[in-house]
Amino acid sequence: MNRKKLQELAESLCKTAKHFNKFEVECLIKLFHTLEVEPSDRYAGIGLDRNSFRNVLHVTFGMTDDMMMDRVFRAFDKDNDSCISVTEWVEGLSIFLRGTLEEKIKYCFEVYDMNSDGYISRDEMFLMLKNGLVQQPSDEDPNEGIKDLIEITLKKMDYDHDGKLSYADFENAVKDENLLLEAFGPCLPDMKCRLAFEAQAFRNTAECSASKRY
Repeated sequence: MNRKKLQELAESLCKTAKHFNKFEVECLIKLFHTLEVEPSDRYAGIGLDRNSFRNVLHVTFGMTDDMMMDRVFRAFDKDNDSCISVTEWVEGLSIFLRGTLEEKIKYCFEVYDMNSDGYISRDEMFLMLKNGLVQQPSDEDPNEGIKDLIEITLKKMDYDHDGKLSYADFENAVKDENLLLEAFGPCLPDMKCRLAFEAQAFRNTAECSASKRY
């Protein structure tokens, strides 16, 4: 990508990825082009396919839960073409790294709403919690412990008592107690990983800034 196209794309993305300045956006675009691959799925677009993106989540952000990484991929892939475009990359990272509480609530709800029906159901909670918990050898049925945890969670978060979590339920619960934001599994980077990624990705920010003069 030539300098003019890079600047034009960065200026455009700054309007939608509001937590980054133009120079940071330029650095993220450059990083994207070092990561993108030809898609393994011939129906996917060009950009980051599922495996490439999951590798970023695992290596850079320390995520290990396959189901959760797949859900994060789907949250970034807004047009559902099985590929993360440069626009989806920058706009997704804006919320993933620096989003407001409101933005993160919307993002986490989207990750946890596995069938996109507008609710987090008992079945979805069960799948995510079972997948994320380390099974310990025990005489007790581990599924019963998970079901008990779901009932406790619903008592705390299900404000309208309909046996599932709407967006309003989730939003109210998280605003009352921020620790509930990732109640069903880690889908955001911790502070250490976030700062390490930004330090690496934006190490050329000064160089990007200087190039503006040319």
